Amino acid sequence: MDSKFLAIYQRIVKSPFIISLVLFLGVMGPGMITANVCNDAGGITTFSLGGSTFGYSILWLFVPCFIILALIQEMGVRLGVVSKKGLIDLIRQKMGIRITLFLVFVLVLCNFGNILGEFSGIAVSASIFNVPLFFALPVAALSIWLLIVKGNYKKVEHVFLVGSAIYITYIASAILAGPNWGLAAKSLVVPHLSSNIAYIAMVVGVVGATISPWQMFYLQGAVVEKEVSLTNLKYSKLDAIGGALAESVIGFFIVLACAVTIFAHGIPVNNVVDISKALVPLAGNYASILFAFGFLNASILSASIVPLATAYLVCEGLGVESGVNKSFREAPIFHGLYLGLISLACIIILIPNAPLLLILYFSQVINGMVIPFCLIFMLLIINDKKIMGKYVNSKLYNYVAGATVIVVIALAMFLVISYLLPH
Repeated sequence: MDSKFLAIYQRIVKSPFIISLVLFLGVMGPGMITANVCNDAGGITTFSLGGSTFGYSILWLFVPCFIILALIQEMGVRLGVVSKKGLIDLIRQKMGIRITLFLVFVLVLCNFGNILGEFSGIAVSASIFNVPLFFALPVAALSIWLLIVKGNYKKVEHVFLVGSAIYITYIASAILAGPNWGLAAKSLVVPHLSSNIAYIAMVVGVVGATISPWQMFYLQGAVVEKEVSLTNLKYSKLDAIGGALAESVIGFFIVLACAVTIFAHGIPVNNVVDISKALVPLAGNYASILFAFGFLNASILSASIVPLATAYLVCEGLGVESGVNKSFREAPIFHGLYLGLISLACIIILIPNAPLLLILYFSQVINGMVIPFCLIFMLLIINDKKIMGKYVNSKLYNYVAGATVIVVIALAMFLVISYLLPH
């Protein structure tokens, strides 16, 4: 009997499926984490207000959002695995030091606005759970910093993956709300078009919440630090596309939870606090708690990763040592910048009457202006045979990627114009 069981065990372990699964689990992380952090404080707020204001009618957006994010993430991991360099390093190589330094400067400003948004999300979560702000923010900032200082890349990635898994609370919230699944399925596959300015602005907001410049730089930097081999490229691609799918599914359920409750009952809401409170009588206390806890988790996870992406970006741009695996002595600029960004964001959010809205306003404008340039640079680099060899984009892929870039540029321009025009 023992020999039979041993033979069965060996057959299972040596099966192609198990081998592929083990290899995939070995490279999984960068794509899944990067995509899920798209659902940050700003993204969740946008999706929540979208579902609360327009109901099921914006669910179809998550199909094109998935396609856009999957394309960008796939190109990011391919660039990282083949070149063994981060995106800003490749931009410096391709475009020169002046353009690179200017881009780094603009992206740091843009990212810092996003970091402030994440700490604002922590502050909002603290108010939902009745935790004093002067306690919640310093504890969150200290925990985030210790995670990077005391951990190595493998441990940090595991923590981030656990944080990404907690997004399942939004699926639970939506199911507890009891949606009309038939209407949800129809709304997903049949686009709803409208000339309503508020609806168009929400469409732009939902697509804009799907992609930020920092994502492209963090994803590629993480793949390089993870040292994914070329033989495992297909598994890294699967991680990237799977992450895009997970992000879109979570966004779908956030909208669904608000559509079936708040929109259906015509309750006016302005922020996540209003939404969390409104869910109590409509979907039950558990749905409200799960929704609020998901928002807290998203804010902390994003507040950990966006400063990390910024530290990678600056160090690659300057050509100095970077990486979670390196100590403070080995990479002082990397660790110093990470600590500085977290500390400064925490202090600003704690200042009474800080001009946070103005800061977030301009960060979003910069966000919209920078995304097209980053995408164009990425396309130029990924089609350079000196860098990518046979792994350049195919013509068909370039057509699809080019169309994606045009759409994103159009949406970014609309976003910038809508922010700059008087409200």
